[in-house]
Amino acid sequence: MQTTNYKIKGMHCASCASIIEKTIKKIDGVNDISVNNGTEKAKISFNTDKINPEIFNQKLEPLGYSLLIPTAEEMKMSESEHSEHLGINQSKKEKLAEVNDMRSKVLTAIPIAIISIFIMTWDILAQYKISPEMSYVVKEFFHHLLPIFATYVLFVIGKPYLLGFYRFLRYGKANMDTLIGIGTSAAFLYSFAVSAFEETLRPFIDVNHTYYDVTIVVITFIALGKYLEAKSKIKTGDAIEKLLNLQAKTALVLRDGNEIEISINDVVHGDSILVKPGSKIPVDGVITDGVSFVDESMVTGEPMPVQKKIGDTVVAGTINTNGSFTFKATKIGSETLLSQIIKMVEEAQGSKAPIQALADKISSIFVPIVLALSFVTLAVWLFFGTGPLGFSQALSFGLVSFVGILVIACPCALGLATPTAIIVGVGKGAKEGILIKDAATLEKLHKADTVIVDKTGTITIGKPTLVDIKNLSSIEDVHLISILTTLEKKSEHPIAHAIVAYAEEKNIKTSEVTNFENIQGKGLKGTIDNTEYFVGNTKLIQDLNLSFDHQLIEKFTEEGKTPVILATKEKVLGFVMVADEIKKESIQAVTDLHNLGIKVIMLTGDNEKTAKYIASLVGIDEVVAHVLPEDKLTKIKELQSAGHIVAMAGDGVNDAPALAQADVGIAMGTGTDVAIESAGITLLHGDISKLVKSIKLSKMTMRGIKQNLFWAFIYNVVGIPLAAGVFYPMFGWLLNPVFAGMAMALSSVSVVSNSLRIKSKKL
Repeated sequence: MQTTNYKIKGMHCASCASIIEKTIKKIDGVNDISVNNGTEKAKISFNTDKINPEIFNQKLEPLGYSLLIPTAEEMKMSESEHSEHLGINQSKKEKLAEVNDMRSKVLTAIPIAIISIFIMTWDILAQYKISPEMSYVVKEFFHHLLPIFATYVLFVIGKPYLLGFYRFLRYGKANMDTLIGIGTSAAFLYSFAVSAFEETLRPFIDVNHTYYDVTIVVITFIALGKYLEAKSKIKTGDAIEKLLNLQAKTALVLRDGNEIEISINDVVHGDSILVKPGSKIPVDGVITDGVSFVDESMVTGEPMPVQKKIGDTVVAGTINTNGSFTFKATKIGSETLLSQIIKMVEEAQGSKAPIQALADKISSIFVPIVLALSFVTLAVWLFFGTGPLGFSQALSFGLVSFVGILVIACPCALGLATPTAIIVGVGKGAKEGILIKDAATLEKLHKADTVIVDKTGTITIGKPTLVDIKNLSSIEDVHLISILTTLEKKSEHPIAHAIVAYAEEKNIKTSEVTNFENIQGKGLKGTIDNTEYFVGNTKLIQDLNLSFDHQLIEKFTEEGKTPVILATKEKVLGFVMVADEIKKESIQAVTDLHNLGIKVIMLTGDNEKTAKYIASLVGIDEVVAHVLPEDKLTKIKELQSAGHIVAMAGDGVNDAPALAQADVGIAMGTGTDVAIESAGITLLHGDISKLVKSIKLSKMTMRGIKQNLFWAFIYNVVGIPLAAGVFYPMFGWLLNPVFAGMAMALSSVSVVSNSLRIKSKKL
């Protein structure tokens, strides 16, 4: 049994997902299938002895769908690794071409729709004597122009909807395209019949009104919504693409005493690999020679490079900052930690979201019901109306009711209900520095009851800074920092950069240093103005036999601060503390989350004492320390299994799997591109206070969507019985298709106007 993720082409809605699932499940040899509408992927478990992806496509292609199986070359992977990553999206080039084609069609349709709305509005206003009637010349001009416009829009822009109608007739499979196809086709065919056989039909029906404008406006607005949706989804697979790009392409292998540069696909277990300063580590392994500092932020999320010596492990994708070393390859290809992170991200993205849009859920039953109702209405008028009204009048009323039902039930407002609110909500979010990837993210976020945060880069700034100065001498603080900076300028140690950056920010000048020496693993020394100074850790001070406050140093260390001590041969002058500082907005953000009834949990790779100290300062409810990427993923799954809706905020590559698994992933804008692409929401400038605004925006937008759906349905609930002629025997009420079209337009206006209200509300 094999379980594989496949990208699906041709998906538009939740109904599509349902159709694909039902079709594939019927195939012998398929054990299970889960289709994710948000990521347009299918996770299929099947017996490879009985079936293959080509058979899936044979069943899906007649319905307008297909599985995409990318090549190893497209994925920049070896053939052996390729089987591990079959779920990656179609190439960006193909997706961009598809979206650009949609954009071109929408841009040609919008001017036509504007003209059609103008004509429709003029006609309606003229009916009520609000505006003068069109002159004969103008009316004839539009009478011939609109059929040309409608034909282009229906058969070029609306081709997917016509195909949806066709597949419904042939296979009985209905989705949103089917609904749009039936409504617009009915309006077009009715109008075409009136235009072509005007005099013949005049005795039977009202030939003064056609509904080409209905066809044009509905298709244009729906196509615009689909274009915007496709545009927002175009980066779905970028997270995995960027993860793959973190992998080094070559390795410098030592063989027979020679340095040979080979592809990482040719590296074998046990190879000795040389890593030079600034190079990426190509595979996982153990250092056999040399010492260096390695930037492991992509794995641990911690900002400060870690010292690596003989016997220490290194992982693929991390960066050697200074010094050279040799290591033995222990894990290659799909075994490496980076490959495992890629796999976790992919699986989390492919898992099925519990959210489906209401409009898509009902489309499979709404289509046949509306269609059946329209035919039943026509039959009822002919059967019961011929006697009292005569056949001509009964046919006229029956046809008016038939078209009226299809026109008023046409899902323009239904199709606009979600997109318009989302467009306004996303736009408002962008102004607030909140970037939202898709509608599903906003829909899920408003239900979140648990927020998980990473420490580094989320609660804290994400880079080492000088946070404390303890001056134990008579010299001024500025002079103390000047001496420190003069020496640290000569050092490549990451902590030295924090001290130098502080001095530069405060405009503290440095002096000349002589007799400079790097004391391996302890610190450094040098002579400034004829005085020999020492800078380093507690080991260096102990070697000098100088006394210092061990308890004070230990207290600061437990708070996650690294001491850098300055001394002469005679005494300790003072020390500074370097740490990853808490963001100013973190405390208020956690308080605001508590006010919204949300629990806040910190998951961090840092040590427990430091994590709990930071959490106590900020007010976080629960802390889990010493966690690896897979541990974060496991914790989120546990919370989800317990029924919680989890939002995860993070900024590192190590957070990518957790961000993808969470119901809502929230990336800090100062973090890595991978974390941002794995997340549904990005907070610009890494401002965690925007997390609270994101949740408020989500609640506001969802409230707008529900109101929109109400307005979309209320016109159908009231309008369909009226169009069917239910009230005619009692009150003589019958809804002319003109008013059906107006009602449809009003429903759209109601929906758009309600969505625009979101703009004016404060977060």
